[in-house]
Amino acid sequence: MNNSIVQIITAYIGLGSNLASPVTQINSARHAIAAIDGVKELAFSSLYRSLPMGPQDQPDYVNAVMSVETSLPATDLLCCLQHIEHAQGRTRRGERWGARTLDLDILIYGTQLIESPELTVPHNGIAERSFVLYPLYEIAPHLIIPGKGNVADLIANCPLAGLKRLD
Repeated sequence: MNNSIVQIITAYIGLGSNLASPVTQINSARHAIAAIDGVKELAFSSLYRSLPMGPQDQPDYVNAVMSVETSLPATDLLCCLQHIEHAQGRTRRGERWGARTLDLDILIYGTQLIESPELTVPHNGIAERSFVLYPLYEIAPHLIIPGKGNVADLIANCPLAGLKRLD
């Protein structure tokens, strides 16, 4: 008899796309994430249009944030997200901040601080990126980001930087 207790974690996932019908890419990814065994969608933000980070010679991004409950360890969740990226045409060429069909990031994984070669949680830059903070605030206005502070305080110091909510 297995007496192990399954721990349920609330995780926040950032979704972004700027190629191959970004709104469709985000919506498809949302459904694929919700279909992962051991994952249940809790909330999904509005879609936001943002200027690209890094090279500006690429289309604007469409971004969103999704909160989920999961029984998966963080590295297993990451593996599932990378599989969804690949299934939706993402190719990793080592180029940082380049155009992509889909980018899925674990932003927050419960209250854990994770620092490993394959995963950093909370996600690097989370406290300065409007395309993460504004959708995150929309679905979790009282959230405390581990090691960073309250999302409401962080958003007060984060300019929109061209971010626009899509209707």
